[in-house]
Amino acid sequence: MSLDAEICRRLPLADATLHLLDFLVGADFLADVFERNRGRCYERVISFPDLVHLLSDALLLNGQSAHRSIQQARADGTLTSSCKAVYDKIARMPINLSAAMLIESSVRLRELLPPSYAEPVPTSLAAFTLLAFDGKKIKDVAHRLKATRSVRGQVLGGKILVAEDILTGLAVAMEAHLDGEASDLVLLPGLLTRVRGVLDGPRLWVADRLFCDLTHLPLLQAEGDRFVIRHQSKVKFHCDPETPVRTGTNARGQSFTEEWGWLGFPKDKRRLKVRRITVHRPGEEDVAVVTDLLDSQLYPPSDILDIYLRRWGIERLFQKITEVFHLQALVSAREKGTVFQAALCLLLYNLTVVIRAHVAAGARRESETVSMEKLFGDVCRQLTSVVEVLGPPVVVAYYADVQWTAAGLRTYLADVLGRTWRDWWIKSKPRKPSPPTPTKYLVGGHSSVYRIVRGQHRTVPERKRKAKATRRPSKQ
Repeated sequence: MSLDAEICRRLPLADATLHLLDFLVGADFLADVFERNRGRCYERVISFPDLVHLLSDALLLNGQSAHRSIQQARADGTLTSSCKAVYDKIARMPINLSAAMLIESSVRLRELLPPSYAEPVPTSLAAFTLLAFDGKKIKDVAHRLKATRSVRGQVLGGKILVAEDILTGLAVAMEAHLDGEASDLVLLPGLLTRVRGVLDGPRLWVADRLFCDLTHLPLLQAEGDRFVIRHQSKVKFHCDPETPVRTGTNARGQSFTEEWGWLGFPKDKRRLKVRRITVHRPGEEDVAVVTDLLDSQLYPPSDILDIYLRRWGIERLFQKITEVFHLQALVSAREKGTVFQAALCLLLYNLTVVIRAHVAAGARRESETVSMEKLFGDVCRQLTSVVEVLGPPVVVAYYADVQWTAAGLRTYLADVLGRTWRDWWIKSKPRKPSPPTPTKYLVGGHSSVYRIVRGQHRTVPERKRKAKATRRPSKQ
């Protein structure tokens, strides 16, 4: 066995990730995606695959530093363009191309999951493709542009609307808008079209109350799809007096009320027949969920409430791509560039979901008990080791020689990752927040740990901050 092969064998997470990246974002695949979705964008010196690989290196290897990845590529001779040319190329990336890259890569990744991999869902809803969706503003754009240097406050990049497959946890599609202040509702028709193009129905859409209106709910019902949406009070619910109201208790011991009726006034042609399930939470706001799954025997209220709670998975997805996959460290200060980075962060998130699934299957653990953050940290560490020891040209040549089929790569991942379990990847148990500790101010403003531990310090009660005086409104 050669030295290169032995090094890769001893770093299984890096080995699996590099094979996945070669299969997922190979030059031929990315070139095809670019040609079909490029619009007026073009390639001259910097190719689309090169751009994806540069930004991937920045997120995986160089601590979010795109500049360092570009400088390394220039030093290795794989990039002849200037740093400014690369940044300008990222800033001009069409949002349709970014969305297509995520969608088509997620389709390829679904084939690589373990055959038995799926999150448990209620049996009554197993016939549906379960999808949760929500929107996210891309925040923390640096004030690099001349137009933004003169303003204070938070500057937003683009807006994305993402659909997550509840069964697998993969981000299957996204729709984007260049204006970060745009409404999620504007993006909904495009997202539905993209998802329906790659996932078979019938689909069950799960979303928060923003999407509960008589204009957009019919869109969710197209092609035989159904919905479970949190009820929004501005859309009036009119109870059916001929159908008796039922009550019950959910898995958490909370009482709920089940009603049948309509959303919208009787004269409104868009009026919808729905079932509303309201969970009563003393001391907190009640949670009301509406669905067009009207049969309470076929679709028990406990199953409807359970699947709505699973909507929280997309909130965790957004947290992960921001904190773990570095969406908070934006490479570009232009709106198109922020959407491109968001798509790539979602792609890396999906890749890590596949790695975690095989690691968990090999250890015979549920994937939810494996920390994605801890696992991704070790993936980055091993990748850095491989690249530093062997060098980028050797790594590229070593992994480009293997041509995988989906079935062959899935078997390889199960073999390599199934034997890599480490106990430090176990997800920490959630802890209840501790009540705030009352504090006092140190006399003089400082003291030492030595004195504080031994009670030899002096304190005075903290002064209450005075409320700022409100200015009288101008008469002009």
